[in-house]
Amino acid sequence: MKKLWKFIVTFCLVTALAISIFPASVLAIQNGTHDGENHPYVVMCVFDVDGAPAWRTTGVLISPTIVLTAGHGTYGTTGARVSTLSYIPRSYQGYPYPGKWAIEAKAIYTYPDYQAVPGPGLPQFDAYDIGIIVLSKPIKLSGGYARLPVAGYADALPMKAPVYLVGYGVTSQDKGGGISPYDSWTWDRYRNFAVSELVQGQDTLSSMFLKLTADPGQDKGGTTFGDSGGPILKGGTNIVLGLNSFVTNSNCDGVTYAQRVDRADILNWINGYLK
Repeated sequence: MKKLWKFIVTFCLVTALAISIFPASVLAIQNGTHDGENHPYVVMCVFDVDGAPAWRTTGVLISPTIVLTAGHGTYGTTGARVSTLSYIPRSYQGYPYPGKWAIEAKAIYTYPDYQAVPGPGLPQFDAYDIGIIVLSKPIKLSGGYARLPVAGYADALPMKAPVYLVGYGVTSQDKGGGISPYDSWTWDRYRNFAVSELVQGQDTLSSMFLKLTADPGQDKGGTTFGDSGGPILKGGTNIVLGLNSFVTNSNCDGVTYAQRVDRADILNWINGYLK
């Protein structure tokens, strides 16, 4: 079991900045399309470790200077930058290093109880997977920002309620040919969008994580590496139900899990920075 969890932690963490390029044969954000400017408050986050770019996640602006993202993205980092660009051309203005393409972080915080080292039992795996980036200058959006839910908001939604997935994760996979599933992914450098469904239940994880469908064979959207920290939006709204956290296999299909934002303890922590 420890080996299994170690494997899951490894592949569900943020996408490294350098990804090998292989012929595209499976499209993702599972069954996704380019988002364009539909969700400008969904941003790409690049993190530094010891002063050098190390990995990236997706994040979501809930105010001009506050970005929510995955705790496994913020944890242990020494710097970060954020961009609202819906497409990042290769070597664009110095990406992934500081440049005009991004706003630098002033401060980075990880939820105090984040389980950086998974504890025993499913509820403790990756629990409180949430972080905050405070920007050095505001990002002004004419259409507004994402909104926080009230506590317990997701519990009132019906089974198979539509949810929107938006993120900068890897977007194509070359299967077969001796390539491992994890190494077979590549990125089209776009912000992408897909529709998924909420799987309601009272299982061991439900108090901490939302469970979502991710089955390309049934034309349902799903998340991939690099979508970590991206918002799970209530369908047709800008309300953030959760943040993409982990998947259960390196093909990123079946189901995916998101850290719930609609917990009273998490909302209190976030609102402390908004004040």
